[in-house]
Amino acid sequence: MKLKHLSLSVMVMGATFGLMSTQAVASGYQFGSQSVSGQGTAHANGAEANDPSTIFANPAGLSRLEGTQFSGGATLVVPHSEYTDNGSTNILGKSTGGGNGGSFAPKAVAAPNFYLSHKLNDKISLGLGVFVPYGAKLDYGFDWAGRYALKSVNLQSFNFNPSMSFKLDDRHSFGFGLSAQYMDAKLQQMADATSGLTLKVASGLPGGLTPGNLNTAAGLLAAAGVRGDGLADVQGDDWGFGWNVGYMFNLNENTRFGLAYRSSIKHTLSGSSTWTFNNVTGSLSGVPAATLAKGAHPNASAKVDVTTPETASANFFHQLNPKWAVMGDVTWVANSQMKDIVIQQSTVDTTAQGDMVIHQNWRDTWRVSLGANYQYSDAWLFRGGVAWEQSPLQSDKDRHPALPDSDRLWLSLGANYKINKQSSVDFAYSFINFANANVDYTDGCSPAGKSPTTGAACTGNGGTVKGSYKTYLQLIGLQYNYRF
Repeated sequence: MKLKHLSLSVMVMGATFGLMSTQAVASGYQFGSQSVSGQGTAHANGAEANDPSTIFANPAGLSRLEGTQFSGGATLVVPHSEYTDNGSTNILGKSTGGGNGGSFAPKAVAAPNFYLSHKLNDKISLGLGVFVPYGAKLDYGFDWAGRYALKSVNLQSFNFNPSMSFKLDDRHSFGFGLSAQYMDAKLQQMADATSGLTLKVASGLPGGLTPGNLNTAAGLLAAAGVRGDGLADVQGDDWGFGWNVGYMFNLNENTRFGLAYRSSIKHTLSGSSTWTFNNVTGSLSGVPAATLAKGAHPNASAKVDVTTPETASANFFHQLNPKWAVMGDVTWVANSQMKDIVIQQSTVDTTAQGDMVIHQNWRDTWRVSLGANYQYSDAWLFRGGVAWEQSPLQSDKDRHPALPDSDRLWLSLGANYKINKQSSVDFAYSFINFANANVDYTDGCSPAGKSPTTGAACTGNGGTVKGSYKTYLQLIGLQYNYRF
């Protein structure tokens, strides 16, 4: 199987060290919290460069860090998402039945990050970052109304990012980094075996796929005890490589500006595609219905082409007085390259399977953040920030259950407590409210293996997922910092 231009969609990546991020926190599948200190300002601090997590935001900021420093933390994501079905149908236009997916988002998951910086001399600083760039984890169960579009998705990733900065003079600094990124994808989707067999039987009757023949075929299958769904399970993993650059300009000791760019990364995830029909009952002409369904979907090896979106950021930091500082960030994400996902399945024995096409028409997105610091005392620094972030989805017809995304608003609070001259602790809390979102996603194939509109061979269930989502997330972050 081959997925072209998947770019963080239905069969993509996810978390790290066995810890998995949850439903997308940032636009698309970007995780959105690679630094607890940054989280406290809703990630408006790209030009602050106050600890080694600047490696992610802008590697040029390494030039501001003295000696050797370490930051390590974790973000706990507590999601709340509800789906209400508004009439999902199968390829025959009949109700799919089933529920609303229950608690399809996990109760809580965590993702860690680690950063290390070292000032080599007055000009050059080195660093290493390890963080979660993308991820999602959803499981709707076997019998929810949209099961023919998605049963579950588990997208995992982590990124090694060695970096360096060069301080040209007191005003100009440049940074560069390389990324080694691991991705692992697991996707499950129910297979509408009953509708597929109904179409197969009806097509063999005189007159073909007429409404009357479809009703007749459905009656024959019901009398033969044919019912139940199959399950498709696809998984794969891979390493990919990319780069990032940054520039920082110090206007004076209180004001600085930053620019940063992170490249796209191409992956080819290799794995397997497995189909099971153990829950399909009944038989036709003495042949088990499960055997007939399985014959059209043999197991296969899988290969998935994935391209992550590039990003570009501009940010500023200004120290108003000894107590107050303000900052801001604007980030652009090149999501418009993510069009349809075309899954080309390999031929096994003499059975050829058509393409699976997942409609996706993403747009470029923007994120705008504003934040502030307040130095309450020598030991306590308080932070706050707000951010608005676009969803890459352009319409309800583009919203797939693997990414029930929408525009969202961040509200963040944070603090840094200085334990002594060498060590400090960062705390952060964020509330992320997603705009209410409707889904009206239609699969362009049919379980009979042909497109209803063009007649071309394809793989899919057909039907439409129709419903609405209400979502919010809470992020709780803890980070320890040490200066050697």
